[in-house]
Amino acid sequence: MDAERQQRAGVGGDVSAELAAHLREAVGDAPAVLGGCVCEECGGRVFTVWVDDTQGCAGRECVRCEGRAFLADSAEVWQEADPEVAECPCGGDEFEAAVAFTLTADGAVRWVTVGLRCHRDGATGVYTDWKIDYAPADHLLRAL
Repeated sequence: MDAERQQRAGVGGDVSAELAAHLREAVGDAPAVLGGCVCEECGGRVFTVWVDDTQGCAGRECVRCEGRAFLADSAEVWQEADPEVAECPCGGDEFEAAVAFTLTADGAVRWVTVGLRCHRDGATGVYTDWKIDYAPADHLLRAL
């Protein structure tokens, strides 16, 4: 995906260096676009995050204003999901959140990887990921 297309999609920035490095390592050599989560209501960047690795979905709630959003296409499977609050090994449950969208050779979204950085101790991790098996899926690049 070219830089102009990334900019139009609103992705590629707002991810701490630590979380970006962790996500890049998680997706390996695959081409990927990273996007950081920002609350649409208040601009907050710290969230409580729910994940369901079985269904492949995640949602977030801003700790400042309680604004909620689904990540990528999570809304489509949320009713069948059994999400749990993400928790860091330190016990923290407030995170910086970001998504790595792994792309095919022709620039289509193929995988969604959700990475979190603990607000308490700074630890990073991948909390869930899932495959995208439909096209077009460029709309997902704006669903952070």
